[in-house]
Amino acid sequence: MSYETDHLGFLLNAQSWDKGWTETVAKNLSLNLEPLDLEIVESLRAFYFEFDLSPPMRPLVKHIKTTFGADIGNSIWLMKRYGESPARVLAQLAGLPKPKNCL
Repeated sequence: MSYETDHLGFLLNAQSWDKGWTETVAKNLSLNLEPLDLEIVESLRAFYFEFDLSPPMRPLVKHIKTTFGADIGNSIWLMKRYGESPARVLAQLAGLPKPKNCL
């Protein structure tokens, strides 16, 4: 399947997302997807469609902490798993727009 992206590699239409998109992005980022990653992606998509917001870091951490618990809902765990910009990486995996204030 072909996906339409912006110049930064973010999916242009969040509605055209599917699991194949996440797998392609993960492969390009050398990230081995685990079931938890897919659960996080699904929860971020639900967050986006509820609040019309691709969450930057602080709301992202709060959302993940509320949804999945404090063990992974913290910036240290997220940065170890997704690199120095977890909000950007997770938004890209979830087929969401680049969060505001993300480099």
